[in-house]
Amino acid sequence: MSLSITYARAQLGIQAPLVTVETHLANGLPAFNIVGLPEAAVRESRDRVRSAIVNSHFEFPQRRITVNLAPADLPKAGGRYDLAIALGILAASGQVPGETLESYEFIGELALSGSLRPIPGALPAAMACRDSGRTLVTDNESACEAALIATPIKAASTLLQVCAQLHGREPLPDAVQDAEQDAVICADLADVRGQLKARRALEVAAAGSHNLLFYGPPGTGKTMLASRLPGILPPLTDREMIEVAALYSSAGLDRVRQRPFRAPHHSASPTALVGGGSNPRPGEISLAHRGVLFLDEMPEFPRSALEILREPLENGEVRISRARAQVTFPADFQLVAAMNPCPCGYLSEPRCRCTPDQIDRYRRKLSGPLLDRIDMQVEVASMSASQLQDAPAGESSKTVRERVRIAREIQLDRQKKINGELAGAELDEFCQLGSAESTLLRASVEKLGLSARSYHRVLKVARTLADLCGRKEIGTGQIAEALAYRNLDRKTVMPA
Repeated sequence: MSLSITYARAQLGIQAPLVTVETHLANGLPAFNIVGLPEAAVRESRDRVRSAIVNSHFEFPQRRITVNLAPADLPKAGGRYDLAIALGILAASGQVPGETLESYEFIGELALSGSLRPIPGALPAAMACRDSGRTLVTDNESACEAALIATPIKAASTLLQVCAQLHGREPLPDAVQDAEQDAVICADLADVRGQLKARRALEVAAAGSHNLLFYGPPGTGKTMLASRLPGILPPLTDREMIEVAALYSSAGLDRVRQRPFRAPHHSASPTALVGGGSNPRPGEISLAHRGVLFLDEMPEFPRSALEILREPLENGEVRISRARAQVTFPADFQLVAAMNPCPCGYLSEPRCRCTPDQIDRYRRKLSGPLLDRIDMQVEVASMSASQLQDAPAGESSKTVRERVRIAREIQLDRQKKINGELAGAELDEFCQLGSAESTLLRASVEKLGLSARSYHRVLKVARTLADLCGRKEIGTGQIAEALAYRNLDRKTVMPA
């Protein structure tokens, strides 16, 4: 048979579209052509495949070889098609049985020796392969990663082992998920001395998945508090773990077994945050999916980088449009940020020499629409040495995490989602107020000049506070506390 068909998977964001590898051998001068919009790494597979076939003790056919990667309008990149191309040539030349190829999909990069090397995006490929009803064949390392999905996956070390499987001589082993569990080590909240209001705000943010901004002088513990948030969040569910693992697989990163905590430097570009490139890759906000995105020194980030956060904070996803393709990455993250109250950081202290104009320019780096989307804006005040020494050890992350877990269970039982995700008619249904609470909130919103978005976010925070207290209805105490977390909506007090 001079024509064979094998199957592989491309990588397009976190999607893995099917690629049909058609191989045809024709008479004529020896040649090896790959068509179907291949990029440089795919075109170079001609030399890798030729050497791998020869070094695996097969005969490389001295004929005119044409390999078509269909669909032709889908860009093909990387070395992930090497294995499928090599098997297509061997099947077309009659060296492996072509009738067995229909039930398999092959992804893997070939070394010149014929051994298999790992490729990025194995987990999305395994998910797509499961839906197609075929068995995925890939290298050992990628197979171990893809084994998170309950689907038939065969692990191979060399091209020769794959051919032995197709001949029925020596079956390939099934991929087994790595049984070794990485120890989940999170910084403990008990390390934070004092700062009771900030600790309380951190617990509320964790319970309702609310966005949080800490501001205060340098060295007061803003970064320390933010780094403790993953330790009080509930662990990833199986579904969430697969979502996060698929993202990290498509980015070529090691899988994480806990909620992600991404803390990009303030010099990060908009592309680094949102993702992109000619072959789109997830950015920091997508890598923080189901976890925490921490922006330290938030006003120091480029204004353009901060503004791109607005849509993902509302929609929970990022759409990247390129000339060749449009890719959507999930980006359901919890934003935690930290900033100083003024350029020098010591507002209201004698050493501060910042003028009102300097302070105003500094704070205007955070636009109103972006601040609107941050549910809680909490001051972290400085503490004296005596206050630090006398402050008792706070509650541990384990104790706080249990209260967070109970509050989240209440929310899921009542509305099937976390309070931070409520929108539209759901707010009217689950955040109903009595006459006293409604009067207090209305008067406060008018006095502070809050937007409609801020009004709704105050309602959601109040709902979380009620859940932490075990209350079915939102009281005036919860409304007042939720309003107290909107500090930056107030007029800035300048130093005397």
